[in-house]
Amino acid sequence: MIYPPAEREPVVDLLGGRAVPDPYRWLEDGDDPRTRDWLAAQDELWRAHAATLPGRDGWHARVAALTEAGTAGTPMWRGGRRFFLRRTAGQEHAVLYTAAAGENVRALVDPGVLDPGGLVTLDHWQPDAEGRLLAFQLSRSGDEHSRLYVADVMTGEVVDGPVDRCRYSPVAWLPGGKAFFYVRGRRVCLHRLGTPADDDVVVRAEERSYGLGISGDGRWLTVSAGRPGGNDLWLADLVASSPERPALRTVQEGTDAVTVAAVGPDGRLYLLTTRDAPRGRLCVADPEHPSPEGWSELVGPDPEAVIGDFAIAEGTGGPVLLVGRTRHATGEIGVHDPVTGERLGLVPLPGLGSVGHMSTRPEGGHEVWFTYTDGVTPVGVHRYDARTGRTTLWEAAPGAVEVPEVESHRFVCVSADGTPVRVVVLARPGAGPRPAVLYGYGGFGRPLAPSYSGYVLPWVEAGGIFAFAQVRGGGEEGADWHRAGTLGRKQNTFDDFVAVAEHLVAEGWTTPDRLGVCGESNGGLLAGAVLTQRPDLFAAVVCSAPLLDMVRYERSGLGPSWRGEYGSADDPEQLGWLLGYSPYHRVEKGTDYPATLLTTFGGDSRVDPLHARKMCAALQWATSGDRPVVLRHEDGVGHGARSVSRSVGLAADMLAFLARHTGLEPGAPGSGP
Repeated sequence: MIYPPAEREPVVDLLGGRAVPDPYRWLEDGDDPRTRDWLAAQDELWRAHAATLPGRDGWHARVAALTEAGTAGTPMWRGGRRFFLRRTAGQEHAVLYTAAAGENVRALVDPGVLDPGGLVTLDHWQPDAEGRLLAFQLSRSGDEHSRLYVADVMTGEVVDGPVDRCRYSPVAWLPGGKAFFYVRGRRVCLHRLGTPADDDVVVRAEERSYGLGISGDGRWLTVSAGRPGGNDLWLADLVASSPERPALRTVQEGTDAVTVAAVGPDGRLYLLTTRDAPRGRLCVADPEHPSPEGWSELVGPDPEAVIGDFAIAEGTGGPVLLVGRTRHATGEIGVHDPVTGERLGLVPLPGLGSVGHMSTRPEGGHEVWFTYTDGVTPVGVHRYDARTGRTTLWEAAPGAVEVPEVESHRFVCVSADGTPVRVVVLARPGAGPRPAVLYGYGGFGRPLAPSYSGYVLPWVEAGGIFAFAQVRGGGEEGADWHRAGTLGRKQNTFDDFVAVAEHLVAEGWTTPDRLGVCGESNGGLLAGAVLTQRPDLFAAVVCSAPLLDMVRYERSGLGPSWRGEYGSADDPEQLGWLLGYSPYHRVEKGTDYPATLLTTFGGDSRVDPLHARKMCAALQWATSGDRPVVLRHEDGVGHGARSVSRSVGLAADMLAFLARHTGLEPGAPGSGP
């Protein structure tokens, strides 16, 4: 393959006493004519290669068919009215609906109506306590630069906004629907309807990543701010102090623990915390005395499960406490005594899958709603009745799809330092080595949980295997598991992933010439790291929206907010960590690299496409083999939500590329391509 020319310039930075070459610095500037010309040439190269991929149209058709299952969202109840998301077959985005007793369901916010081209996304929404007003946020072309609006729920008329600089802002409404707390420009503000946003009172001026919450009665405001390894947390009584100047009492500050707080309907302050419990525990306190000295443990840590959610419902004998956990990334809900914390039983679930956030009526009741999904079950909503102890299907995914027969295998392998690492393999019945895709994430404490995927199932249906590696850096085993894959310990993440790959080969699941890797975002960093550290182990690699230049990652996108995860090149010791694995800096001339597809998005405001551009140029210059290195760039989309048709197109291209370079034949078993 003949690659577009990319000049290697003699750019060298002296950092912490180290000379750090950066020959493709010029590719960081997306507006530079040289970069635009180079990117156009790469686009032609990708299109030419994509046209040769066997079964590409078939992959697209099967991904599209399985995606038609759609999604159903957990209802949020306000003022006797429910609000929920649903996406049916043919809809590019989920639509926000509402209904009350005696009313027909009707659409409130439909991104497809706002823009038939699919470029508008609904980023966040929150009704007021009475269910009469709705705050919602829209962005365009994937840039996630949300603008906030307020609409009248009954008429749909926009009555306030737009307010800019509200990227995924939480909204905490005051009773009566005349004002709310929100985050604008990374500062906490109070907005009163009908007043200019520029006149809003700033409640916390320090620019940070904030979360907000308010109790059902509107009395207690919680404010959380992220910090490396944990969060700071404050609580304000809005009866004893004014909304304009809430007296924020410290719940915790300066700790590496993560704590989420909420005042329950019984008046107690509930705290889900990793303080003195890496897998989490549930404590209670008097909201008048919220500091840790006043906490009392209600539900202690489980040695094998991570606590993440709680709800209170009315059973036949009084209130019951429901506690959501993930046990090795599989969801469960325990039923507990709300006074002693003793576990009384488990909520029945459809299988071994993922359970979403629990939702209840603010005024109380016996019903609890949550979503459930697993590898072959599209996202649906289930309802638990605390009086009967039964779980029933509330709303299935709206589309009917034919799901292939799939077996799920779970096993444990051993990483380089002896740490056990869990793996889930999805495959059709059978034996012997097969083309495989190994997927991983390993960052930010995010667990890799079971879920339905119109991207995964076509691969398995066609006779391949899809494996999920639960590596350190993720949240599958709690806060310690996360910390073990951060900062100077980041290499553990890559060692874990390589150990899983070697285990798949040793146990006869696949072979190196049939093994592919896929990772997205932080998972793209993972894919890039193993690509450069063990190019002999993989046949094909897909890096989507990846972080790859770890020396300069903090200079673009949301990079500055990730220093607690990776470290900073401004610190000589941390620079050493970063250079130790930074994929861009580990590319070596004369190496036979796997077939590599890098995907980028023009509207990505989290991870700048510069990472993939520089890595692509470096790999094309360095590789000694004949396996391709190509870049797929797409404008009009970003890092997060996108239209279904765009998602289907990307997934189909990724599958076609992986199949071509791992030997998965189109038209293999099942109704796949």
